[in-house]
Amino acid sequence: MGKREKRIEYLRKRKVDIRKFYIEEEKMGFIQFLDHEGTFSMKQPENYNYLYFPIAGEKGIKGAVSPNLGGDIKLNQNAFLMEPVSVENLHNNRSVRNFWCRVEGKGIWSAVGASAEEECRKFTKEQDDSEVTAGFMWHTITRQSKKYQLKSTIESFVPLGHNVEIMHVTIENTGADASEITPVAAIPVFGRSADNIRDHRHVTSLLHRIRTEEYGVLVKPTLSFDERGHQKNQLTYFICGVTGTGEKPVSFYPVTENFIGEGGSLTHPRAVLLDLPGMKAGEAVEGKEALGGIRFAKAVLQPGESVSYTVVLGITDKPEEIDEVMASYDKEAKVAAARNEVETYWKEKVNVGYHTGNIEMDSFMRWVSFQPFLRRIYGCSFLPHHDYGRGGRGWRDLWQDCLSLLIMDPGDVRQMILDNYGGVRIDGTNATIIGEHQGEFIADRNGIARVWMDHGVWPFMTTKLYIDQTGDIEILKEKAAYFKDEQKERGTSLDKEWDTAYGVKQKTEDGTVYQGTILEHLLLQHLCSFYEVGAHNHIRLRGADWNDALDMASENGESVAFTCAYAGNLNDLADLLDVLEIRFGWKQIELLQEIQVLLRDEVATYEDIDAKHALLKEYLESCGHNVSGKTVQVEVSSLAKNLRHKAAWMQEHIRKTEWIQGKDENQEEGWFNSYYDNHKQAVEGYFESGVRMMLTGQVFSIMSRTALKEQVAKICKSADRYLYRKEAGGYRLNTNFHEEKFDLGRMFGFAYGEKENGAVFSHMTVMYANALYQRGFVKEGHIALSTLAENALNFETSKIYPGIPEYFDASGRGLYHYLTGAASWYMLTYITEVFGVKGKLGALTVNPKLVKEQFDRDGNALLTLRFADKSFRIQIKNPEKLDYDAYKVKEAVCDDHIVLTKDENGVSLSKEAITGLDGSIHTITVTLGA
Repeated sequence: MGKREKRIEYLRKRKVDIRKFYIEEEKMGFIQFLDHEGTFSMKQPENYNYLYFPIAGEKGIKGAVSPNLGGDIKLNQNAFLMEPVSVENLHNNRSVRNFWCRVEGKGIWSAVGASAEEECRKFTKEQDDSEVTAGFMWHTITRQSKKYQLKSTIESFVPLGHNVEIMHVTIENTGADASEITPVAAIPVFGRSADNIRDHRHVTSLLHRIRTEEYGVLVKPTLSFDERGHQKNQLTYFICGVTGTGEKPVSFYPVTENFIGEGGSLTHPRAVLLDLPGMKAGEAVEGKEALGGIRFAKAVLQPGESVSYTVVLGITDKPEEIDEVMASYDKEAKVAAARNEVETYWKEKVNVGYHTGNIEMDSFMRWVSFQPFLRRIYGCSFLPHHDYGRGGRGWRDLWQDCLSLLIMDPGDVRQMILDNYGGVRIDGTNATIIGEHQGEFIADRNGIARVWMDHGVWPFMTTKLYIDQTGDIEILKEKAAYFKDEQKERGTSLDKEWDTAYGVKQKTEDGTVYQGTILEHLLLQHLCSFYEVGAHNHIRLRGADWNDALDMASENGESVAFTCAYAGNLNDLADLLDVLEIRFGWKQIELLQEIQVLLRDEVATYEDIDAKHALLKEYLESCGHNVSGKTVQVEVSSLAKNLRHKAAWMQEHIRKTEWIQGKDENQEEGWFNSYYDNHKQAVEGYFESGVRMMLTGQVFSIMSRTALKEQVAKICKSADRYLYRKEAGGYRLNTNFHEEKFDLGRMFGFAYGEKENGAVFSHMTVMYANALYQRGFVKEGHIALSTLAENALNFETSKIYPGIPEYFDASGRGLYHYLTGAASWYMLTYITEVFGVKGKLGALTVNPKLVKEQFDRDGNALLTLRFADKSFRIQIKNPEKLDYDAYKVKEAVCDDHIVLTKDENGVSLSKEAITGLDGSIHTITVTLGA
């Protein structure tokens, strides 16, 4: 069954009118979903310059492919097989996985479309017909040449069994006459660090030692030049090939300059054009730019006949294993089996499924649910838009990526959380240089303080979700070490006594490593921040908060937005303490003795900025190098009251000082000021240049319940008026300040509507939706979520493959695709708020907040997921087809006989009941009614 037939069958199964399909099936740039797993296809993708698709394994090699198979492949920052690319390199057709066919009597044809000839024919009737089809971690591009009467099908994927990328090429004769072809794979080998793209590009090519072997071209540089200095290189970069029936190549083109020839290019290579012979196996070349040029034997294809080739791209420190790798893929059937394994594996990893009244949205959500896996693999640096950093993830990434893992792959999350707390310093800040391995944090020895004031917020949010999903309240009593390096006193000074011999774990006066409970880590993150305030008694902005581009107000800037977030966390932490005492009988908790100074509970002190600074200084000086190691027992009930007092004071202070009431005829509007700049001036409000409003402060004032319900309503009206632009994707981060406001951050140097300066930033928009759902503003939250999704799915505007990008630019194009915390938050919001399926101290609760159009035409919606190591189908029935504000839960049963408990928050299945379930799939049916 072909793709077209599969699509029609899929639509019929979903009871969708297929007339729309017939109308749009020939439309260039129209993405069609082929099944409920998110598999999609699209015609002529090469006519869009910035498309790319991720191809990687879970550990090791990672790449990206453009429609012409451009992009790069690497292990890490210091080991790039292909030349590192940014989005502006994707459309130059230089660094591509090319595959040439020299067609006797006709010319040379690029089976991937990367040729000078095809570039000239682009957008004409002579252009090759092409179509991409892709699913999780596999990509297929087909191309039909009118001139050469050939069709290519190229599959790309990283197999489960080996750390290589497979490029499987099938060439079919679609003409009426026999066709003689000479196939040549041609893939440039960069073979060094990304640093060398500009730093010693030529000199590092002199290090290349190139040899041809039976299957292909191997490149092993003598040295590695990068930030680590000059090191002996241990890696071999290789491009090898074999036919689909196991025949080896006949010769090779291992040197770029010889392959392209004088006056030639990678899109018009003279070696193919002139049918020049290649080098035989067993030869060597030194000091040249390398090419994985592989020439196969001539093939004569009769009409309708096809032939296939497999090209293997890899990086290894064990070149002796290359022959074994090639033997694993030397037959077409072996490649097909490996490709099917990849498809099955990743479908199972993304173990959440969605069924609503919108099949495109359901498929979109599958891709959103896949994106957190990509973040774990690629970090924030290894796709074409993400051309910054040196790999790895940041502090927020460690915690926010856990959100999705808690739903899809929770098995190792407990240990991951415990290990991550090892990055917290005793002063409440945290390491910002994170190693390659879980729980590995690296000392910052350059003396540059990196303190983002929001970093203390995220660990608690993740830990709270973990406790709710699992009921594992005991994790708060687990102990972890603290991180230690040269920075002390929240990055304001250096510990001259510290050196590398001390290590990166905080010690006591007697030289032993100190370990504190997870609860203690959380307290220090929040209490130290509580006292580190600016001139308006809000927490100082320091290097920035979530918005990294607010980085130019370190002296006097304040983040009201995240002061709200800290206050909300303190309240939630107090609630957890109540649970510890009432349900689990905890009366006291062990804390570091020095922390007592931070637990003083006097309103007069809260209002006195100098007193706050003095208390914080007293604490910081007491643990600047070592800690005493002595502990005290603190009453759980008094600790909860203490935290609530601090949270209440913060919230009331913000309500009194930061509310901006709408003027004149706009009394129904209002919002909170989010920041103070480096001149100690409020950032938002009514200015001569126009209204200044930022979304971040509204998100956290709503989410933390700092905003009262009537204030939330006014914030919604203001956001709709000043920030919402449907054509741009939804809610912008801020209005246009009409100022290069460099007393706040670099964002104001960006063009308005781009990135942090007024773009629709998906992450904050999703958090806005999440906050609104939490507060009962369901229709408003639905607009925020659905507008993002609609814009992402509207290819004519977004010009991206399915999924959610980091942001949409001023024209609505999606940028920085795949690697964004927005995906974790979107998935979390969709499951826990829209479907209302979430944990509560280990119980599974369901409280749907679906609006009318999110049910199918029979009034049903369905969510499949795993919870507490059990598989569930959560079926929401809305037989009367009511909207959100008109229905409530009438009844709920599990497997038709276990009645769920009802209360004002929906229905729940107890932890004990879940434990008693077997390993089959269990159906919870929730019936709604008026």
